[in-house]
Amino acid sequence: MADDEKAPIIIVKKVKKVSGGHHGGAWKVAYADFVTAMMAFFLLLWLLSVTTDEQKLMISAYFSPADPRIAESVSGSGGVLGGTTMADEGALTDNAEPVVDYAITPSGETIDAANKEELDLQEVEDEKLSAEQLRREQERFEQVEDQLRQAIETVPELQEVAQNLLIDMTPEGLRIQIIDQEGKPMFPVASAQPLPEAIKLLKLVSTVIQDMPNMISVRGHTDARPFGIGANYTNWELSADRANASRRVMTTAGLDIKRIENVMGKGAREPLIVEDPFSPKNRRITVMLLKESIAPGLESAKAKEKARQKKAPPEPEIRKREEGIIYFP
Repeated sequence: MADDEKAPIIIVKKVKKVSGGHHGGAWKVAYADFVTAMMAFFLLLWLLSVTTDEQKLMISAYFSPADPRIAESVSGSGGVLGGTTMADEGALTDNAEPVVDYAITPSGETIDAANKEELDLQEVEDEKLSAEQLRREQERFEQVEDQLRQAIETVPELQEVAQNLLIDMTPEGLRIQIIDQEGKPMFPVASAQPLPEAIKLLKLVSTVIQDMPNMISVRGHTDARPFGIGANYTNWELSADRANASRRVMTTAGLDIKRIENVMGKGAREPLIVEDPFSPKNRRITVMLLKESIAPGLESAKAKEKARQKKAPPEPEIRKREEGIIYFP
């Protein structure tokens, strides 16, 4: 018995080896979710890079609770999925201001508050600029009128035809009229060839206005006296031919032909003496310095063209396409 008590205790541990079993497919689901999320993320980045600010704003407005196209009383499907939020009524109703404050321009474009404020400031600046342009234009017209009158007074050979020149302001601009007087015609009867006195006046007008930026309209007028019965040539052709003849004299005198906006034959439609359609004063040539609000001058047109070219977006870079590669826009 004593020997048994002193004997060592032997503990036998048996290790049961089990081969690897099936671990399940949960990792596959997690991996698929990860890939789907990454795909959606890259699609979002792509959309952000290809859409314009206006398109982003419209998308934001579409999902805004203030959008009237979305239901105001319920959310989701309106059934068991329809929930509520902290708003007073419905999940999509919100009395607060939308996150993106936007406005609609007269052209139908959507702009946010910052751009709208910038646009308002630009309109104010444009109005001030237009007022300043009108003031300067009025000063130029007055200078032209003074120069013409002074030139006629200082040139003895033009003093005799001073009454043939009328200058006044109209809604279209400064109107300079070379008219016929009793006994002092500017054109022979039924002829489009200007007389020497008319040529002198046209050259004088061209010299005074040649440095101005305004566009020019040349118009011919006749009295109401018709041609003979059966004539193929009428007051319409005569007035147009006289206007073109006047244009040729003015361009020969140094006037830039690019400043000629139009040449018109008015016939007897716009008599100067309304109560007497047969008055010789109705036979006249009108040189109209058009306001820039009606016909922008050469300098204004060039400035607008340069501004338009600066604002024009750059042409997209054309990349060489290679097979086997997917290109995003």
